[in-house]
Amino acid sequence: MQNKDACTSIMVGKKASLDGIVYIARNEDRVKAIEPKRFLVKPAVADRHKTYVSPYNKVTVPLPTSSMRYTSTPSLDQTAGPNEEDGINEANVAASFTESVYANDRVLAYDPFIKNGLAEDSLCTLVLPFIHSARDGVEYTGKLIAKYGSAEGNGMQFADKDNIWYMEVVTGHQWVAVRIPDDCYAVTPNQVAIEDIDFNDPDNYMWSEGIQKFVEEHQLNPDHNRWDFRHIFGTSTQKDRHYNTPRTWFAQRYLSPQASQGQTPEDAEMPFIRKAEFKIAHEDIQYVLKSHFNETPFDPMTAGPESKKYRAISLSRTAQSHILQVRDTKKYKSSIHWIELGVPAFNPYVPFFANADDTDESYRNVPATMDLKCAFWLNEALAEVVESHYHEFIEKDEAYQKELNEWARRKIAEVDKKAVKLTGQALIDYLTKQNHEIAVHYNQRTTELFYELLTAGCELSKMSFKMDPNL
Repeated sequence: MQNKDACTSIMVGKKASLDGIVYIARNEDRVKAIEPKRFLVKPAVADRHKTYVSPYNKVTVPLPTSSMRYTSTPSLDQTAGPNEEDGINEANVAASFTESVYANDRVLAYDPFIKNGLAEDSLCTLVLPFIHSARDGVEYTGKLIAKYGSAEGNGMQFADKDNIWYMEVVTGHQWVAVRIPDDCYAVTPNQVAIEDIDFNDPDNYMWSEGIQKFVEEHQLNPDHNRWDFRHIFGTSTQKDRHYNTPRTWFAQRYLSPQASQGQTPEDAEMPFIRKAEFKIAHEDIQYVLKSHFNETPFDPMTAGPESKKYRAISLSRTAQSHILQVRDTKKYKSSIHWIELGVPAFNPYVPFFANADDTDESYRNVPATMDLKCAFWLNEALAEVVESHYHEFIEKDEAYQKELNEWARRKIAEVDKKAVKLTGQALIDYLTKQNHEIAVHYNQRTTELFYELLTAGCELSKMSFKMDPNL
């Protein structure tokens, strides 16, 4: 099996964030330049008697009789499985599932992938509707892996209002998970990231049954005095140093500028978990996910000799990006599923309250071909126009994104003031209505900018010439 996602994940503990809130986030990058995505709310289910069969690899799993409501971002094309990717359920648990990771040939020789095991197309569908905490997410997924095996390597983030757990499944049955400390952040870019495992600390580490015996029996640990998951199961190749590690380098360069001094883009031993040198705001997470080695010689938007030496974080191949903000106001379920469609560098993150039972038509109904009434296609179109005249249009585009970030903060504060007075279905109805209003505002501003830049682009054609006004 081959992973189709090539993503970048970020996790921020509640004491590391500016607002004291837990965040998990990821760019969902795909091979194809265009892969339409939808944003849906999947309803709760009761008294179900159904078996799930993946269209992708035919993994077959009996579903529990009941499940919770949850948000998700499935692919429009369902022939390769649901690929729901990420979401927040009604228990206020968030998850992001498919950070593709790769194990070395030594470990795969003894525990190869299972062809019809769990793959990225099925993970969100089979886990998120059934978990009630971040730790529960790891345990639930681990039981599925033990029973059905894994078809590929995947990193998974789970978050509740207090905790973040990051889990890496790297062979057919072997996995570990680590709790991200409250005062730390973590970044991972398509390679095994988790380092030392303390098997005497089950409160902060989890692992597949028998993993120590597996490593010992097959003589897989290259270190003398440590049990480093990355060293045992991961890779350190030329591709890692050009495709993966530069993304960690850039993120840590921004969030931990002093501590990361001396690190290079090709450094294979950058720490997975770090402390930021300032409190991380929502906008900082956006900056990292939108970045393309900005203000370095490696920026592909420049013409320097090293401008495409490394794979950047924001790509034209990004199908969608999300920031899952696990809020708990003590009075109402208020987590926010931030969605970015199109190219992160050029498009805004849109905040949607997760405790809703519907999404806006512009996110729910996505045609297979270009349609500017659809949020996915509208954002793809804007990104294409901005990139086509990057130096002429980027300032207006960044001003538009900043304006919408300001508007979003004000809107969320306004909604909070009224929402705390509501309960039950009245609260859900109110938040659903607010989500529709948010979608309308963002679509309107995006359409206005798109037409403004498209018109301005007519003056920038390479086929223009100084015209004689008398002709």
